[in-house]
Amino acid sequence: MRVAFVGKGGSGKTTLSALFSRSLARSGAPVLAVDGDINQHLAEALDPEAGPFTAPPLAAHLGEIKDLLRGTNPRITSREAMVKTTPPGRGSQLLRVLGDDELHARHVQRVGGVPLMVTGEFDESDLGVACYHSKLGAVELYLGHLADGPGEYVVVDMTAGADAFASGLFTRFDMTFLVAEPTRKGVSVYRQYRDHAREFGIPLAVVGNKVTGEDDLLFLKEQVGDDLLTHLVHSPWVRAAEQGRSQGELESANRHALTVLRETVDSRTKDWPTLHRHAVEFHLRNARSWANAATGQDLAEQVDPDFVPGPGALA
Repeated sequence: MRVAFVGKGGSGKTTLSALFSRSLARSGAPVLAVDGDINQHLAEALDPEAGPFTAPPLAAHLGEIKDLLRGTNPRITSREAMVKTTPPGRGSQLLRVLGDDELHARHVQRVGGVPLMVTGEFDESDLGVACYHSKLGAVELYLGHLADGPGEYVVVDMTAGADAFASGLFTRFDMTFLVAEPTRKGVSVYRQYRDHAREFGIPLAVVGNKVTGEDDLLFLKEQVGDDLLTHLVHSPWVRAAEQGRSQGELESANRHALTVLRETVDSRTKDWPTLHRHAVEFHLRNARSWANAATGQDLAEQVDPDFVPGPGALA
């Protein structure tokens, strides 16, 4: 299952992404964490005392990733003709979570016991000539060609705020958790995300964070309603970890919240047809908007009408 953590900058979505990924890994579940935020802090959140993350970022090898994923698909003539929304078809190279392939071997590094991939930072060479979503294209292609099976998890720390809607990446998940603080600003992103999620039928649940008492919880319930799934209380354990201090274990209330998140994900049924339909829809949108002109081709022809997505396509 693919899980996204979204929310306002500073809401704690990176911390929640790390806590959830670590809890899955410690349970023995196959899990891959992906840092898809412009501020690349997920490695530090997974283990504040870990050394530097040395695996190459996905965005730095986008061409090679395209070559791998297009495989022998005759509808994709070159890496230049493959854009971030190009959907898989017959002949495409599909991937398993942490599979024995070139992409995972090159880009995954364990941090805090969790396999992690990163998109790469927005650096000086990008200023004025690129947007961060060009880097996220590698994540979009990865998820589009991923045939994840039951009991496997991919956890993505997404860009902050409404920036998550700048590409079709927000439709590539089985479950989206929106992290919200109990403030007006904290729930403002929720309203934006709720409306877009409903338009596309995206499963969305709100996770309250940094709750200090009943007043905070009541505020979230009034603002979010039934979308409020669970909440985490203000955590001295998290603060101590961020400061490099060891302090027992995560508070029981917060451990319970993580359990609720996993139970919510596990209760969902994988909807391969909808995931693929969204992928095709956004690909056709991008083709009409800019990609046909950029590549000099009609990229609608890349859509394989006879392709059936899912683990069965691995054969």
